[in-house]
Amino acid sequence: MATEMVVHGLEWTSKELFVYPNEFIYWTIQIVMYPYMTGLVAGAFVLSSLYHVFGQKDLKDLARFSLVFSLALLPAALLPLMFHLQQPWRGPQIFFTPHFTSAIAAFGIVFSTYGMIVVSEIWFVYRRFIVEQVAVLTGQPGVSVALKRSLYRLLSLGAHDLSAEALAKDKKAVKLLAAVGIPVACFLHGYAGFIFGSVKANALWMSPLMPVIFIMSAVVSGIALCMLTYIVIMEWQKFWRRRRYADGVAEAAAIAGAELEVVNKAARYLLGFLVAAISLELLDLVFRGYTAMKSWDILRSVMYGKDFLNIFVLQYGLGNLVPFVLMLLPKRTIGRTVVALMLVLYGVFMMRWNVVIGGQAFSLSFAGYMHYHLPIVPHDIETYKEGLFGALTVAGMPFLFFWVINRILPSIRYR
Repeated sequence: MATEMVVHGLEWTSKELFVYPNEFIYWTIQIVMYPYMTGLVAGAFVLSSLYHVFGQKDLKDLARFSLVFSLALLPAALLPLMFHLQQPWRGPQIFFTPHFTSAIAAFGIVFSTYGMIVVSEIWFVYRRFIVEQVAVLTGQPGVSVALKRSLYRLLSLGAHDLSAEALAKDKKAVKLLAAVGIPVACFLHGYAGFIFGSVKANALWMSPLMPVIFIMSAVVSGIALCMLTYIVIMEWQKFWRRRRYADGVAEAAAIAGAELEVVNKAARYLLGFLVAAISLELLDLVFRGYTAMKSWDILRSVMYGKDFLNIFVLQYGLGNLVPFVLMLLPKRTIGRTVVALMLVLYGVFMMRWNVVIGGQAFSLSFAGYMHYHLPIVPHDIETYKEGLFGALTVAGMPFLFFWVINRILPSIRYR
């Protein structure tokens, strides 16, 4: 009995005018999430390096939080590709057979290198805490305590020296790893832009500015997510602990949430990278219009016509201009900052959406269009992976990973 073969992309692609029969929206929401998640990784690491490399002492607590959060984001960056692959068990092959003849294959080298840098830096940052935990837990009864003690003893790697000289060497190692990690983190995400920018068959993607645009927007999104998560956790801790110590007025008043000075300091860096990202995107847009290559007519009809709402209203307007104004207004508050950060994250997501989905909106015939309809309610594994719930699964995993890591290596300090 013959079985009917279902074409990947048939369920969520609709066509208009002349489109080749074998053309569909192959790269869907998961390929939007892939550069978005890797960008968050790079941006979080850059934020943590502001303290370790550039000595911004006001950002010490936020830098520690960002470093741990970067590690939590790292495995989540792999999930979109694994969801999108028709044969996901072949995905890990890039780590066992790395080479530079393919941009995707080179990902194995870059990802592994960056992962080792982050893990090593976290170990040097937390080595003192790990050794102290081994000493504190030694002699205490209980199975859970014994397991925890064994875990910390394993994480210590036998390095129990807490002398001033040893701790000074730890700080030097952290600074060196952070300095080396910045270009590696940028390259980790920049190569995602390289993949799109090197596709000669696609007029929207083929631009030498694409890797740089991706890097700048990655730093913006990573800083925004770390700031937003940090603020939410600190404010929740303040609310919960003040409610717990409501009877003790003095104790409750002493409990602080996110410090506005720290948030404002990080927001200034965010504004700088946001200006750079917007400037590069507009420069690319002006350059395309000025050169007016053969494909400009179809690109103009997509950008200024069919995708005008997504690009100029949602991305540049709601996702860039509005948060930019909100953060520039005087007397910035935590609430207004939270709204601005959420809009920044939305704007970067829309940038990824417009590049990935918008780049497939026109046919290679330059005479037709394709439209992507995001599967909302899944009815099989394919529509789950390539639909709304698959994207939400990917977006939620970093917070689960962070919760697990934070139970072992606490990154939030109670005030």
